[in-house]
Amino acid sequence: MSAEFVLKTIKEKQIEWVDFRFVDLSGRAHHITLPAKEVDEDTFVNGVAFDGSSIPGFRGIEESDMVMMPDHGSVFVDPFTAHPTLNVFCDIYTPDGERYERDPRSIAVRAEEYLKQSGVGTAAFFAPESEFFIFDDVRFESGMNKTFYSVDSEEAVWNTGRSEEGGNLGYKVPVKGGYVPVAPTDKQQDIRSEMCRLLEEAGLRVERHHHEVATAGQAEINFRFDTLLKTADNLMVYKYIVHNTAAQFGKTATFMPKPLFGDNGSGMHVHQSIFKGDTPLFYEKGAYANLSEIALNYIGGILYHAPALIAFTNPSTNSFKRLVPGFEAPVNLVYSKGNRSAAVRIPVAAVTPKGCRIEFRTPDSTANPYLAFSAMLMAGLDGIKNKIDPVKLGYGPFDKNIYELSDEEKATIRSVPGSLDEALNALESDHEFLTQGGVFTKAFIDNFVELKRAEARAVAVRVHPYEFGLYYDL
Repeated sequence: MSAEFVLKTIKEKQIEWVDFRFVDLSGRAHHITLPAKEVDEDTFVNGVAFDGSSIPGFRGIEESDMVMMPDHGSVFVDPFTAHPTLNVFCDIYTPDGERYERDPRSIAVRAEEYLKQSGVGTAAFFAPESEFFIFDDVRFESGMNKTFYSVDSEEAVWNTGRSEEGGNLGYKVPVKGGYVPVAPTDKQQDIRSEMCRLLEEAGLRVERHHHEVATAGQAEINFRFDTLLKTADNLMVYKYIVHNTAAQFGKTATFMPKPLFGDNGSGMHVHQSIFKGDTPLFYEKGAYANLSEIALNYIGGILYHAPALIAFTNPSTNSFKRLVPGFEAPVNLVYSKGNRSAAVRIPVAAVTPKGCRIEFRTPDSTANPYLAFSAMLMAGLDGIKNKIDPVKLGYGPFDKNIYELSDEEKATIRSVPGSLDEALNALESDHEFLTQGGVFTKAFIDNFVELKRAEARAVAVRVHPYEFGLYYDL
């Protein structure tokens, strides 16, 4: 797709506004909108200026001028605006024409370039399974003398006795009882189907949707795999459409990993593989789970570097409310075919050579996809480069249910970090694999750690409501 094609699309679809978007370090999208009549070929050469000092983790006020350079291959028509609007993802540049090294999208570009330069393969493919909750109401407050949160859903198990419905109709979803029930227990079929329709219109290929395990409206929509950068763009489109479709239905959607205590959280299982031209590199017929040596080394890199990797794949304090034993949480750093208690699972049902892949189950959707996918690829490539053997390191294969092992057996299995601070500590001690080929820079990593430590401190110093029950009467 060229700039000329985009301008033709603007004319043919009678676009009135063009929305230029970029993504910050935390994975939030930001935008500036121009009248379509002001967008021409020069816009794709000169870009759109913005103030980088107003974006957390970017530049100081003394060097705030930055430029969004539109990627004409990443456009889609916004389905929510009253006036026809074309959305365009952008890369960030400095005023002197250099790519900004803290731009998450540019890191994804460098990761793809590094893969090709390594000689291992020509393309890495990613497919995230990003889960979310749909609530009817969400309220929260954190002040000097009061802190609380409250969420509600017509599906929630805690509403079995509610009378405000004008006669309670029942059909609530039990705790851990929400996996693929039909209507009327599943009350969100039409919402998810509308989300899928809009995703298809935006260019994503939807594979399926369903209700997930937890009560209170947990959902999942799967879309087709693509290359690293394109999948990261697609995930940003996915979250935008999920959030706004829910709002149109008078509801609210969240990708927060653990909004409910005592039930399953929302993860983002990430399927990944490497090809060289048209040849899949992860398949070897007859081997364990039909995995090639390259695939095993890739798994070895993921599991060896996992404590540091998790700083990018699970970069919120709330992430570690999900990463606890039980609730299908993949906290165990082992691999297995089909075993969902392992951090790395190898799907084996109905898999072709080209479909052979590994699934890293630990991540969640608070991750910035450009950073998380790039970090996973770099860990896997480091495993291939250094021939990290997961079998020799005791990472598996592990085909038992880990949650049913004895304490003695569990003691031999490495686990994920127990907090965001622990993950950041691991990243500080193990980041050389990320800086290979200049994909990540040490300065970027230091800045990211500083940003995330500030979040962790902000949560740690605040009074928790549960503490009143523990200590108030002492």
